[in-house]
Amino acid sequence: MQEKILILDFGSQYTQLIARRVRELNVYCEIHPFNKIPELNESIKGVILSGSPFSVRDNDSPIPDLDNIKGVKPLLGVCYGAQHLAHNYGGEVLPSNKREYGRANLEFVNNNNDLLKGISKGTQVWMSHGDTIAKIPDNYEIIASTSDVKVGAFKIENETTYGIQFHPEVYHTSEGKEMLKNFIVDICGCKQDWTPNSFVESTIADLKEKLQNDKVVLGLSGGVDSSVAAILLHKAIGQNLTCIFVDNGLLRKNEFDEVLDSYKHMGLNVIGVNAKQRFYDGLRGISEPEAKRKVIGKAFIEVFDEEANKIQNVKWLAQGTIYPDIIESISVNGPSATIKSHHNVGGLPDFMKLKIVEPLNLLFKDEVRRVGKSLNMKASLLGRHPFPGPGLGIRILGDITEEKVRLLQEADAIFINGLKEDNLYDDVWQAGVMLLPVNSVGVMGDERTYEKVVALRAVQSTDGMTADWVHLPYEFLAKISNKIINQVRGINRVVYDISSKPPATIEWE
Repeated sequence: MQEKILILDFGSQYTQLIARRVRELNVYCEIHPFNKIPELNESIKGVILSGSPFSVRDNDSPIPDLDNIKGVKPLLGVCYGAQHLAHNYGGEVLPSNKREYGRANLEFVNNNNDLLKGISKGTQVWMSHGDTIAKIPDNYEIIASTSDVKVGAFKIENETTYGIQFHPEVYHTSEGKEMLKNFIVDICGCKQDWTPNSFVESTIADLKEKLQNDKVVLGLSGGVDSSVAAILLHKAIGQNLTCIFVDNGLLRKNEFDEVLDSYKHMGLNVIGVNAKQRFYDGLRGISEPEAKRKVIGKAFIEVFDEEANKIQNVKWLAQGTIYPDIIESISVNGPSATIKSHHNVGGLPDFMKLKIVEPLNLLFKDEVRRVGKSLNMKASLLGRHPFPGPGLGIRILGDITEEKVRLLQEADAIFINGLKEDNLYDDVWQAGVMLLPVNSVGVMGDERTYEKVVALRAVQSTDGMTADWVHLPYEFLAKISNKIINQVRGINRVVYDISSKPPATIEWE
């Protein structure tokens, strides 16, 4: 049975980051809402309570049922989690005199305590709370303090229960990873044996057992997630897997033929479907972003269903759903507010009557790449930038026409090929060009022009949850701008997007 750490989520923006840090220690973990605690068994080695936007003093503050956890399993409360352990067990939490947010230093550290073994006095930590623990119960011991926060960290006597009022999972807490390792490896006793190779081995075995001799159909996108899912399934069930790659007319320039070719070299059983016109017809005159996504999603499902029905006796639909999609769909407050429609989770219509198999639904994006690497997939495919499910449909602002798609494909090809030629592609997490719904005045030769504007977008990120714009060299941007304006008739202005996420999203729609 796979050993794991359980993370109980109170709605913190940092919860996924805690999970990522645990996974980096080669220990498997799962995030569950605080009010949906799974049944505890021997496989759960310890529990972490996340932070929260709530105050423990709020009337409707989230309260987990810790009866079978506290004092039974090792327990670590982070920020809100620590305040809950103080407030609900006889201590006192009060509003801070000043909001404690940002860098601080631990002026007192009890190195005899297992959680803080090897942690330096004066080490930097990251605070983010409006309340503070004013008083702890009698059987709690303070094990760390800052100049402003006396109860920086505590331990409960005769229990492996700890609370810390700072965030060990963020980059700004210098020795946060060491603290988490102390908790997970030394206190919880985790073996650190959850590696890409072990994941591949166990997943292929599970797929063989689950699917037996059944036939499976998978929609390929050309991206990392669906490609890694396809290889895992192929290794498990061979030719019983059929992959369908749909050209929706919104792919990058030449992408349909290039991706189809690379899949065939990987030994996959792939059907390519040219459905461009169907998508263009469905999108005619539609400008609203969410409406466009819905049209694209509906048309894809219809085309996919028609093709899947041509294959005899298909029982399963495989999807490249990854863990962040799952987390967003089972968040603390029910499904997260819709920032945009997910194209994987919950997108299957009733009439398809297929069972779902999702080989990657435990993995974060960077973990998918590491699994792909252990499967010996080509670096060019594994390093491929994420590309949105609706493709160029959400990079053309406003309505979509074949001519706009052609313009954007040409400009995008110049930008992406330029990044590769100048060895900048791997420094960027995701890049693309947006076609804006505005014309601008320009001068070419002696002629006045009134043509389209495009925006270049390049961001750095690890999982797409947050992103920062990339400081591409001015010389490179100048060269790309020049090439696009000179080579793509219909575009006379290029701008560069310097917005981060949040507040902006990576895509413009």
